[in-house]
Amino acid sequence: MSIGGKINKSRPRLAEIQTLPSSNGAAQRVSPRLLLVDDDRDLCQLVTQYLEPEGFTLSVVHTGGEGIKTAVEGNYQLIVLDVMLPDKKGFDVLREIRSRIRTPVLMLTARGDEFDRILGLELGADDYLPKPFSPRELTARISAILRRSGWQSESSTTTRPPTIRSADIELDLAARTVSRAGQPLKLTSAEFDLLRAFFEAPGQVLTREALVQNVLDRKFSPFDRSIDLHVSNLRRKLGPQNDGAERIRSVRGIGYLYAWPTQD
Repeated sequence: MSIGGKINKSRPRLAEIQTLPSSNGAAQRVSPRLLLVDDDRDLCQLVTQYLEPEGFTLSVVHTGGEGIKTAVEGNYQLIVLDVMLPDKKGFDVLREIRSRIRTPVLMLTARGDEFDRILGLELGADDYLPKPFSPRELTARISAILRRSGWQSESSTTTRPPTIRSADIELDLAARTVSRAGQPLKLTSAEFDLLRAFFEAPGQVLTREALVQNVLDRKFSPFDRSIDLHVSNLRRKLGPQNDGAERIRSVRGIGYLYAWPTQD
């Protein structure tokens, strides 16, 4: 079904809804809040009509300036940002947002425009979706990013996840933060989960297919180079090991290996 197709409102809601305690002790259901920044008003209306019955709460703006202001001032779990906007380039909006907040961003790009996808991921987008897209694919991408960002864990009452260390890199699973030699690193949700995958498989080669399925939460396509871009960005942010060696090594024709130090 295309984005303009008939909406079936009888489906079960797909949004991962938190249950939080209210001030009087009663359970309070909280839906993920999304910000959609796109100047195509018809598309925005159709997306809203599809996502709201699925359990998402949407705010919509149509210019880059409004997008920056609303994103920074609001408390959103995800921003859906179009590359083409009337007043600013979507990449400039993404750059400004990334300099101020860590909210995950899903970029909407033109189909087949690899440059847009590469640039968006390099600037800190968590994922991209080419236009035109199906509502089901949009929902799947949003849900995957929300899971990666740890949105549901804010209401979890389970034991706090551990902190994992490898030499000067420390990964805090509960806070979803990473530091190098005590200095915080700004990672996207995809980069965080990619590093976690490496840390949980020390010394093992992880295939590109496994990383796409486990980190990006979608089926592997040999033509999809997004996981390679995420690895490249993560490698750049982590920097080399103290001895100058690469932390993440490419294994030709297979995938990647995180070079776990022999001594921490």
